[in-house]
Amino acid sequence: MKSFLRKIVLGVALVGALGAASGVAIAQDINIIAVTHGQANDPFWSVVKNGVSAGAKDAGVSIDYRAPETFDMVAMSQLIDAAVNQKPAGLIVSIPDSSALGPSIQKAVAAGIPVISINSGSDVSKSLGALLHVGQDEYSAGKAAGEKLREMGGKVAICVNQEVGNVSLDQRCKGFSDGFAGTVTVLPVSNDPADVRAKVKAALSSNPDIDTVMALGASTAGEPSLAAVADAGVTGKINVATFDLSADFLKAVASGEAAFAIDQQQFLQGYLPVVFLANYAKYGLIPGGNVPSGPNLITKEKAAQVVELSAKGIR
Repeated sequence: MKSFLRKIVLGVALVGALGAASGVAIAQDINIIAVTHGQANDPFWSVVKNGVSAGAKDAGVSIDYRAPETFDMVAMSQLIDAAVNQKPAGLIVSIPDSSALGPSIQKAVAAGIPVISINSGSDVSKSLGALLHVGQDEYSAGKAAGEKLREMGGKVAICVNQEVGNVSLDQRCKGFSDGFAGTVTVLPVSNDPADVRAKVKAALSSNPDIDTVMALGASTAGEPSLAAVADAGVTGKINVATFDLSADFLKAVASGEAAFAIDQQQFLQGYLPVVFLANYAKYGLIPGGNVPSGPNLITKEKAAQVVELSAKGIR
């Protein structure tokens, strides 16, 4: 019996060795690199990173997540170039500026590295050679938000943009303006919540006709905008909505202090590309087109359901 078992063990070992020798990808040997423009202090991107980590765990592959410390396209292109030099099994990138990042992404494709884009760049992803894009159409999402706020009686609005020059955020404001069909002013701010709060309050003070505030990020712009409305003493008189989610903004939606939040399900933007690239490396399998992760409008009726998941870094 012992001799028989020993033969089985040796046979399994031999099959494993032959599989490795034949070039079959072993999950543990698959390394995927993600390079995004998300800043380290942005809670939105921490959810993306959580999705990336969960995808790697479920697929049994290794992942390396990288991002510049600030919104810096030169630094991001350098991170992509460095990733290409490491020859990973797959590369995940966001594309907020195709002019700045396109050459680096094309280098990856030319080197035979499978690329999936996420979050921003759906309009240029295919032309740069990416296999597909996971995210939402930003213009359409902005237009839907504008139409909803117009239905709620909005006529004069500000669009609070914390990264002017980020094509995706600019598209959100453009879509919002077209859907709102009223007076819309883009308010450039930084990624500092205190700066956002001060500038939104100043805008409200300088123009008492403003009845709508559209923020482009829940924690970075949405929550400070709500605080600015309170500072100005006009809570309940101004509709405040935001792209993306945070637990505190969702609580405001649930209580009626905010209008709604737009969920692009960024956890999936991190999770799905890792799983897709892992299966592509192992089996040559890949979806046949882009995967829309959003938008989903989170109104008062839905907000309470996702507060806990948002606090856990999933929604």
